[in-house]
Amino acid sequence: MTTSYSATFWEIRRNKSSKKPSYEVRWKVGGREKSKSFGTKALADNWLSDLRQAAKRGEAFDVETGLPESMLKAKNARTWYAFAVAYVETRWPHSAAKSREGMTDALSNVTPVLTTDRPGRPDDETLRRALRDFAFVPADRRPPRTPEIAGALRWLEAASLPITALEDAKHTRAALEALALLLDGSAAAASTFRRKKAVFHHALEYAVELEELSANPLDRVKLRRPKSNGEIDRRVVVNPAQARELLVAVTYCGRTRGAMLMAMFACMYFGGLRPAEAAGLREKDCHLPASGWGLLTLEKTAPQSNKRFTDSGKAHDERGLKHRDAKTTRPVPIPPELVAILRAHLDTHGTAKDGRLFRTRTGGVISGSAYAKIWKEARTYALTLDQVASPLAGRPYDLRHAAVSLWLNAGVHAPEAAERAGHGVDVMLRVYAKCIDGQREVANQRIMDALAA
Repeated sequence: MTTSYSATFWEIRRNKSSKKPSYEVRWKVGGREKSKSFGTKALADNWLSDLRQAAKRGEAFDVETGLPESMLKAKNARTWYAFAVAYVETRWPHSAAKSREGMTDALSNVTPVLTTDRPGRPDDETLRRALRDFAFVPADRRPPRTPEIAGALRWLEAASLPITALEDAKHTRAALEALALLLDGSAAAASTFRRKKAVFHHALEYAVELEELSANPLDRVKLRRPKSNGEIDRRVVVNPAQARELLVAVTYCGRTRGAMLMAMFACMYFGGLRPAEAAGLREKDCHLPASGWGLLTLEKTAPQSNKRFTDSGKAHDERGLKHRDAKTTRPVPIPPELVAILRAHLDTHGTAKDGRLFRTRTGGVISGSAYAKIWKEARTYALTLDQVASPLAGRPYDLRHAAVSLWLNAGVHAPEAAERAGHGVDVMLRVYAKCIDGQREVANQRIMDALAA
């Protein structure tokens, strides 16, 4: 590309030879005259202003096209839609199923907003299905393309803004505002907005890395949203008596499933396991002595996602521990009460073919919806009507919250509690800050004892 810093501009003139009124912008670059016609004087003024501003900034002009570097880059830039499809293809092999689902969800929120007012726009639901089911998944995972979806994809390809348009703050703000809303138009939770914004931010960082954007435009746009520190609501935390009542109530649910799941819920409460960790627990991971404390050595988890996003093509992928290297294990000491529960479970129910303790009748991994249904029913048996209507143990995951809260309130040192729970110490203390009671008096007494010594 031959460039020149020599650019001369003339006043706009009306083209009287055309049937309809038109206005001609004329300029010269490196001795070569250029012109462009517009239907209105305002459009011609804007074009000429852009050329003059580029020259004022000291940009080089392409002699062949007569355009400054910034306008030439915008002309040749790929669209946001094309970039987002390529970004997903790059990230997919290196992401877990839940990360793929979150990435697809966030980009499906943003992409319909970053379009022009091109005629024939499909409805929002069709655009979202086209993006989630086709555009943002690998080709070998796409279902047959219907005429409706094919039309939506063609419209997106034609209407998508160039990625350089995001350097205009109004487009970046529009994308953020789309992330801040749910499908029904209500405000998304702060944690949901933060998670989706992180995906958008990473995609834009990748565009900067490829030099398709000069800088991340999110750094210049501020959208005020309520801050979420991730703290656990202390109202969800059950005490030991309530936890035991709930575990007993689980055994009353269903014909056999409740009895099978009781030990799984017990692992969440007495061991602080995440549901996916409990679902992936195998017999070889369990040291269950006849008396005293036992030990669970966690290695695998079975997180649930849509089959479209998993490597196995099933609802669950077998993966390593959350936020850990694939081969990293986590030892979790378990009290004698849980040891006895697990020993009884193995005696009664055995294991699946691969050694998993908890399974469906056919040996599969129990789905989140299945154990959530059992838990919902158990709450009605174990809790009062007021408690059922409250957040108390509203989800199975709240058993894990109760476990970590119990450890901290019992005086277990934060690093030890964090190691058992698989948290970072700083995250754990922030998340469970509101659930720690009575530690000030304990600390005061320890200080007094130290001073007295």
